[in-house]
This record gives sequence, structure tokens and C-alpha cells, in this order.
Amino acid sequence: MTKMRDLHAEWMKDSAYQAEYERLAPEFDLAPLLIKARTQAGLTQAELAQQMKTTQSVVSRLEGGLQWPSFRTLNKFAQATGMRLKISFEPCPH
Repeated sequence: MTKMRDLHAEWMKDSAYQAEYERLAPEFDLAPLLIKARTQAGLTQAELAQQMKTTQSVVSRLEGGLQWPSFRTLNKFAQATGMRLKISFEPCPH
């Protein structure tokens, strides 16, 4: 059985795949940060959703990278997890 990381390594040799992967990198980076904030706060998705006045399915979509959140949503997420939202700009590695 082929492992996902092996497939990804092979696909990264394709310039079109690599460009799209790099374009989507911020979305890939956000989901684990949201999950970490929620788990560090000791909240389930349902508990977090209740504090954000939304549904568990919305939290699930955010954590799964299936929904690109607005600044307002990220701020509500941060407040509900006892965090402060901080957005920064960093130089590109290229």
C-alpha cells in the first residue's frame, strides 16, 4: 500500500501540483492551529461551537480546512478558546 507522504513527494515533482500546493499552503497551515487551540482549551467541537454561537458542523469544517474563515470568525474562535488572534506577514521563502 502506498503511503500518502510518498505520493505527495512524487507529485511535488510536477510543477503544476507544486504551484497549487504552495498556493493552498496557508489553508493547510491553519487547520492544525485551530485544532491545537481548541484542544489546549480543553473543548470539544460542540462546546466550542456553543461558545461561538454556531454549530459543531461549522467548527468541523473550519478544522478540516473545508471552510475559509473570515477575520470575524477567527476572532470568535480565538476568544472562545481563551486566545488572542494575531495575524502577521512574513517574507516568502523564495
